[in-house]
Amino acid sequence: MEDQNPASEEDVRSFLAFFERAGKLKDTLRSARTAQGKRESTAEHTWRLCLVALTLKNRFPPGVDFGRLLEILIIHDIGESVTGDIPATEQVCDKTADERIAMEEILGGLPNETASQLLDIWEEYSAVRTPEAQLAKALDRLETVMQHIEGENEPGFDYAFNLTYGHEHTDSNPLVAALREVVDEETRRRARSG
Repeated sequence: MEDQNPASEEDVRSFLAFFERAGKLKDTLRSARTAQGKRESTAEHTWRLCLVALTLKNRFPPGVDFGRLLEILIIHDIGESVTGDIPATEQVCDKTADERIAMEEILGGLPNETASQLLDIWEEYSAVRTPEAQLAKALDRLETVMQHIEGENEPGFDYAFNLTYGHEHTDSNPLVAALREVVDEETRRRARSG
């Protein structure tokens, strides 16, 4: 069988180095906790986000490119392997500039075409400039608040913030808005029970 996609030894090594750098997302912890109280990793968040998209894909608006949506979801938080996760409640300024620098660092060493393609995906998400990026942002916010009602949160968890977080994105899609409504009901219940 003829080699369909030859790669130089240098390219092979650059791919492996990139996979190792990106693999740090497995150890990049978020503020959210699992039902057993373990801090969630960014990789775990991304995995479930992709699962949510796959499960709902037949109900997305016509014209949404599901392949592109998955690309965005896989790439959207990869900069956190360098910057770490900054909980939404602690974000005092736009973190886009720092994440772009991190993306350039992570993608450094990859063949230029590959690095450019991956950076374009990340920029599409950051600018929320396409229907796929808008849906990715909505699903990202939904998954985050879902985790907060499923997890074993620390005493004093700010459920009020959770009720306002990301509505500008989740409300943009009727299906995501319907899911969010149920999640918000559970958030209010958990807030009342303390």
